[in-house]
Amino acid sequence: MQLTHFGHSCILVEHLGAKLLFDPGNFSHGFEGITGLDAILVTHQHPDHADTTRLPALLEANPGAQLFSDPQSANLLDGDWTAVRPGDSFSVGSLTVRGTGGRHAVIHPDMPVIDNTAFLVGDDENPSRLLHPGDSLYIPHERVDVLALPSTAPWLKIWEAIDYLRAVNPRVAVPIHQGIVNDNGRGIFYGRYSEMAPEGTEFRVLPHEDGVEV
Repeated sequence: MQLTHFGHSCILVEHLGAKLLFDPGNFSHGFEGITGLDAILVTHQHPDHADTTRLPALLEANPGAQLFSDPQSANLLDGDWTAVRPGDSFSVGSLTVRGTGGRHAVIHPDMPVIDNTAFLVGDDENPSRLLHPGDSLYIPHERVDVLALPSTAPWLKIWEAIDYLRAVNPRVAVPIHQGIVNDNGRGIFYGRYSEMAPEGTEFRVLPHEDGVEV
């Protein structure tokens, strides 16, 4: 499987001939020229995960892409989006994608909690080849191969991310949702995750816009 990180929570997954783009938001850059996508997936409605300014051009450049999102975003975004709820599954080429989770992490008790669909991407050998949790710390309680790990967020403490990483216990963890801090801040967070990852988990920071085999 090849992953390309376009900053923040936007990653391109290429596996078994399928191309899936997750969370093209307004903190992400470089996804604008992508063509040949089989699916575009949005975990939730926040603009750092779904940039309504650039999404129309992306959809126009990928007319054959299937569009999937959490239920609330499906009603808000322009285009023919399919709402994905926990327990739903669908195929993208030879891959199977499942919706899990369902709710965004709590930012503050006074703020409404919105929909957030975490996505599990699988193949015939592993139904949990990759987990993109969006803005949640959803634990699927199955063997995840690659975890896209939320690394910094207004709703996240570093100990929560470390405990989440340990609970999921993936083979590889790649940090996402890092667009709100500068390089110095990322170094602090990444250092802790690397040091405190569970035994057998590789913490790997993906280069920007360069595809990496994982």
